[in-house]
Amino acid sequence: MRSENSEHIRCEVKVGNLKEEVLKVALISLLLLTSYFLLPTLVSADRIKDIASFEGVRDNQLIGYGIIIGLDGSGDKGLTAAQGIVNMLNRMGLSINARDLQSKNIAAVVITATLPPFAKPGIKVDALVSTIGDAKSIQGGTLLLAPLKGPDGKVYALAQGPVSIGGFAASGEGATAQKNHPTAGKIPEGVIIEKEPPFKLGDGNNIRLFLHKADFTTADTVSKEINNVLNGNYAFTVDSSAIKLSVPTDFKNNVVGLITKVETLDVKIDIPAKVVINERTGTIVMGDNVKISPVAIAHGSLTIEIKETPQVSQPLPFAPEQAATVAVPRTDIAVKEQKGSLIEVSGVTLGEIVRALNVLGVTPRDLISILQALKASGALKAELEII
Repeated sequence: MRSENSEHIRCEVKVGNLKEEVLKVALISLLLLTSYFLLPTLVSADRIKDIASFEGVRDNQLIGYGIIIGLDGSGDKGLTAAQGIVNMLNRMGLSINARDLQSKNIAAVVITATLPPFAKPGIKVDALVSTIGDAKSIQGGTLLLAPLKGPDGKVYALAQGPVSIGGFAASGEGATAQKNHPTAGKIPEGVIIEKEPPFKLGDGNNIRLFLHKADFTTADTVSKEINNVLNGNYAFTVDSSAIKLSVPTDFKNNVVGLITKVETLDVKIDIPAKVVINERTGTIVMGDNVKISPVAIAHGSLTIEIKETPQVSQPLPFAPEQAATVAVPRTDIAVKEQKGSLIEVSGVTLGEIVRALNVLGVTPRDLISILQALKASGALKAELEII
C-alpha cells in the first residue's frame, strides 16, 4: 500500500512539474509576442551624405587642346597636329613651316579632366585624351604640356604625360585585330592643379542641401530629422529637391562640424513605384512599391523560319553542248506559334509579382511587351520608364 501511494505521489509531482514547464513556455512565448508588436518596425535607411549634397560641393569640368608625340606612324596625316607643333617651336625660338613637317608620329587631341570639390594646387587627377584628327592610334604616345581651362576661360590645371589606351590595334593586308578604342586614352594623374576654383560654402547664415533625386516626401523627412537632432526649427523644405538650413548659433564658427553632423544622419527614402526597362539589353528592374491589379494574361510567340537551299541541276550524259548547269533555288518556310492560355496575374508585394510573372515562363523580351500592355490597361500601378 505504501509503494502504491508513493508511486501515486511521484506521478502527481511529475504532472505538476510538467504543467509548470508548459506554463513557463507559454508565458515566455506571450512575452516575446507582445514585445514583437511593441517594438518599432525596422526600416532601411540611408545617410544624408549618400542621397544629397550641400550647395557648392560639386565637381568642375576642364578642357584643353594638346599634341601627342612619339607615335609609330599612326598619327594625323593632315596639318592639324603639325600646325600645333609649329606654334610650339616658334615660341621656343625655332622657325619652321608646317608643310615642311611631314610626320605621322603626332596627333592632335582634346583633353578633359574633372576637378573634385575643394581641389587645391598640387593635387593630381586623371586626364582623358581623344583624337580630333585622322590618327589611327595613340598607343605609346606622350602628351606635351597643355593648359586646361574652365568655362570662364581661366587656366586651372596643366596636363602632360604618357598615354595609356588599355589595349592595342594591329592590322595587315588581310586581317585586323583591335582591343578597346585606340584613338582615346587616359593619363593617370597626368593633370596637376595650379589654381583653386572659387568656392563659398553658404553665406555664413544659411546652407542649402540638394537631393540627388527630387521627392517631396524624402525632402520633408530630411528636414524633420535635422530639426529633431538639432533640437530646433533650423531646416525647412524649399521644394522637392532643396532644403534650406539655418546655421545654429553654436555652429557659427564651425560650419564644417554642422555639415559633418547633418550628413551622417540616417533617413528613410520614399522610393516611387517605378519599372525601368532597357530594350537594348532586355534588362528589367522593378521597385519594391510596384503593384499589379488582378488581370488575366495570354501570351504566345510567333516564329517564322525561312531557309534557302539552292540546288544544282546538271545536264545528263551525252547532252547537247548548249546544255549548261543551272542553279535552282529552293525555299522552305516553317511557321511556329506557341499556344497561350489565360493566366491570372496580380500582386501586392514584389515577391508576389515576380512569382506571378515567372508562371508565364516568358523571356525578358516578352516580359517587356507584357509590362507595356499592363501599363496600357491600367493594371500596372507604377511608372514605366524605357531607357
